[in-house]
Amino acid sequence: MNDHGDTGWAHGPLVGFDTETTGVDVTRDRIVTAAVVVRAPGRHTDVRTWLLDPGVEIPTEATAIHGITTAHARGRGRPPAGALDEIARSLVSHLRAGTPLVAYNATFDLSLLDVELARHGLATLAERLGRPVAPVLDPLVLDRWLDGGREGKRRLGDLCALYGIAGDLALHTADVDVLATLDVLDAQLVRHPHLRGVALDALHAAQAGAYRRWAQRVNAERAAEAVPRPPAPVAWPADRVAAVAR
Repeated sequence: MNDHGDTGWAHGPLVGFDTETTGVDVTRDRIVTAAVVVRAPGRHTDVRTWLLDPGVEIPTEATAIHGITTAHARGRGRPPAGALDEIARSLVSHLRAGTPLVAYNATFDLSLLDVELARHGLATLAERLGRPVAPVLDPLVLDRWLDGGREGKRRLGDLCALYGIAGDLALHTADVDVLATLDVLDAQLVRHPHLRGVALDALHAAQAGAYRRWAQRVNAERAAEAVPRPPAPVAWPADRVAAVAR
């Protein structure tokens, strides 16, 4: 990888994406809220959010995290098909323009989005692009790769604390989480300035490899447990699970 100089992508624009959901099973759960945030050079940001009626009950455990009840989503949320299509069209337009897509734990949000699109008979991101979804920047994957020896949890809030990122609002609303994710990426570029000189295609490939190695190690550990947990997906930035919903 080229790690000298500055390839320019770090100056923006960047497009961030996040969802809040009914749960954590990408093959079964639904998107409740989503945010697409474009951060242009000079840190100007454009924020767009969606509230969806997922068509199913929102578990109380999920409501406790993001604050959206079933009644609120049914009363004020949009039918999912139209909203999902808008989200996908927005992301694809930025990706076609070469804008990096930034998502924390991308394999969850992008996999879930593809399943949701397929569930409603809509084309997935890759189908719309006619190629794999890239380039993607995932601060969680970058953190595991570049700072793998650090002890402790690696949730978004943990990285905000690590880098001294303070926001005016609590995490677990999609737009706030995207803004925090973009701030974490900025902080990572300060701590690891050589990343600025890595071409986006090479950085995307390096993250995919780092994620795959992490997932293989985790899955080996889980398989050895007395009561094995479900394996982590080994594909990044999206697992190939959309066919499940068709």
